[in-house]
Amino acid sequence: MGRGSLAVSVAAALALVGACGSGGGDGKDGDPTIGLLLPGGGASRFGQFDRPLIVKGVKKLCPSCPAVQVAATPDPAVQRQQLEAMITRGVDVLVVAAVDPELLRPSVVAAERAGIPVVAYDRLAQGPISGYVTFDGAEVGRLQGEGLLKAMGTKADGGQIVMMNGATTDPNAAWFKRGALSVLKGKVKIAKSYDTVNWRPENAFVNMRGAIAALGAGRIDGVLAANDSLGGAVISALNATEVRPLPPVTGQDADLAAVRRIVKGDQYMTIYKPYRSAADAAVRMAVALGRDEPLGSIATSTVDNATSKNVPAVLLPSVSVTVGTIKDTLIKDGLYTVGQICTPALRAACAEAGLTG
Repeated sequence: MGRGSLAVSVAAALALVGACGSGGGDGKDGDPTIGLLLPGGGASRFGQFDRPLIVKGVKKLCPSCPAVQVAATPDPAVQRQQLEAMITRGVDVLVVAAVDPELLRPSVVAAERAGIPVVAYDRLAQGPISGYVTFDGAEVGRLQGEGLLKAMGTKADGGQIVMMNGATTDPNAAWFKRGALSVLKGKVKIAKSYDTVNWRPENAFVNMRGAIAALGAGRIDGVLAANDSLGGAVISALNATEVRPLPPVTGQDADLAAVRRIVKGDQYMTIYKPYRSAADAAVRMAVALGRDEPLGSIATSTVDNATSKNVPAVLLPSVSVTVGTIKDTLIKDGLYTVGQICTPALRAACAEAGLTG
């Protein structure tokens, strides 16, 4: 598809997901136009937290910068089209949370050829990226593994678990898995381990049903689910097959639905990533790159991908959240209010957890 026809075909999609601004930035007077591409919008963590934080952050750091151009999709092919459309529009910097880093690589190369630096956000994009902001994936996996072992109690010594990992196309998924295995190996038996295609909950549901059928309803002592969407699917599969009591299940992202499951007692823990810190680092990187400024004062580390070495990076810490720490983490940081978490059906459980007011 030619560049001109591609821009036309994607224009409607960009409008639907909230692209804004006049388009065609040139970075004059230190006011770069920033394009933001996310792997989800709406109720996803990217739609609820990352997008508004980044958009507001750019406005605060660079009040005269054009409005951020935003596009979001879980479809890797569509995201590639969205990125190409932003190149055509002439943005000055791209912040990209890649759905499929390998598939997006040619588009990242095209951005470099167009003189547009790319900041990889949350997931390590492939190609010539200029910066990277994420949470330490090994720490995420370790926290999940440690949380699961704690929840398993005496069964943590030789018990049997299922691992519901993320997609093989996402380098973060392998990072999480390695971190979890560094804690779990030698402690428990990993009876089944699945790599969930496209991180889709429906695939995790099918895989968990298969694990239950193969292992037996009473022989699963815990489930290491890589994120909250997969954790929710795992719990749905356990409920559908009437597994009682529910084994402890982990998660990640502190989704509202998952926090409610934790209060209810269906999910044991989640990983909270202080998104404000990540968004702030991404904004600072993007504006600096748009102004041709160095990243030395922003980046605290470096990373390598398949094509680039020593990419300036910010690797942020995460927080393990259980029912007893919701108040001092998620509510204290303003992620949610007690009212948002405590639906009428959860009032008794919230009171027991100290979530009142």
